[in-house]
Amino acid sequence: MHYTYIIRSVSSPDQVYVGSTSNLRKRLATHNAGKSPHTSKYRPWKLVFYCAFECEEKAKAFEIYLKSHSGKAFTSKRLI
Repeated sequence: MHYTYIIRSVSSPDQVYVGSTSNLRKRLATHNAGKSPHTSKYRPWKLVFYCAFECEEKAKAFEIYLKSHSGKAFTSKRLI
């Protein structure tokens, strides 16, 4: 399985991050350990949404959509 996920900073709740991975638990642990340069400043993080896909291409495509202007609007209105 491949996952597209959204995490929110506990310390700065206005900060969200969208990503994709094949190991969601490990990836969240990486974010919270400060090993990801894009998210280390706003740790700790909590998982607020994820979606599972059978193929990596669909997970990546959904991640790219969620990072787009219309995807951000969809996320704030429907997902979180």
